[in-house]
Amino acid sequence: MIALVMAGGSGTRFWPMSRQGRPKQFLKVISERSMIQLTVDRLMPMIPLNDIYIVTAADQVDLVQEHLPALPAENIIIEPFGMNTAPCIALSVQYLKSRYSEDTSMIVLPADHVISKRDAFLLNLQKAGEAASEGRLITFGIVPDYPATGYGYIEAGAMISEGLYEVRRFKEKPDLATAGSFLARGGFYWNSGMFCWCIGTISKAFERHMQPAAELCAKIGAVWSEQGPGADISTLYKDMPRVPIDIAIMEKAERRCVIPVDLGWSDVGSWKALWELCAKDQQGNFSSAPLYAIDAHENYIKSDKFTAIIGVDNLCVIETDDAILIVAKDRSEDVKLVVENLKQNELTELL
Repeated sequence: MIALVMAGGSGTRFWPMSRQGRPKQFLKVISERSMIQLTVDRLMPMIPLNDIYIVTAADQVDLVQEHLPALPAENIIIEPFGMNTAPCIALSVQYLKSRYSEDTSMIVLPADHVISKRDAFLLNLQKAGEAASEGRLITFGIVPDYPATGYGYIEAGAMISEGLYEVRRFKEKPDLATAGSFLARGGFYWNSGMFCWCIGTISKAFERHMQPAAELCAKIGAVWSEQGPGADISTLYKDMPRVPIDIAIMEKAERRCVIPVDLGWSDVGSWKALWELCAKDQQGNFSSAPLYAIDAHENYIKSDKFTAIIGVDNLCVIETDDAILIVAKDRSEDVKLVVENLKQNELTELL
């Protein structure tokens, strides 16, 4: 098995810590290791570093090399610019086809997720690899523990074998009532954005369900063959369809399967999600510096200064050298709107 780690995101919901020059996957969010380092660490008991590939945008290559200095340079697949997961994966598969056989299984996963149960993760990777060798497209469904409205869902169908099910359908992010009905009915899982398949299987899926991308990748492959992997492919790549892999392939493909997993998983998609992961005091507060709280509950404070909070609940307060964010915890998904406003007003120094 080989691994493809997608590390080209911008992490706008983690502003003001996540910036263009150091997005979320390169931050030390939950430990003294960055998120991309933790992702690679998690894979290495099963997959050697020489078989781990990072796909990232051109302007993040130096960061990848800084955080993963032992990674061979040829294991960094460069997008000229960030797109979406379908073009990102299609480009990577084109690159990997020249290095591995079609029956090589590959795990595809984001660089910025938290998985606390590593042994369970590795066991399920092995199970996925076995299913992928039978020509299946595997996705991992997280066993839900509350009716989340911030995730897409996968509905499982008939059981193929122990722990492996057909995918009946994918569901977009639901409202609270719908999410509650999913949990009550059972058989619904959070869409983790992690996949496993063989190189040949996903190549054929692109040819069948996303032909424009497959044709562009063939042209890119020809350029690489003639000019090397450092060739300028931006003119070709900009014409790739900007769609996620779920919509482009997984919602249409045959032989798609889901493995339900309990991995201690979080996509750490917001400051609220990070608060949920942190060790908190008896009032549910977390602070990265000394904290004095009076009648204050379930707050998240990220600052290097002594902080006092009085009479406030469910806030996230994040301080950097040049910005302060104060947001109601349940509105932390809206932090990306701040980034959009900064772009509109050309406040590039804050991006």
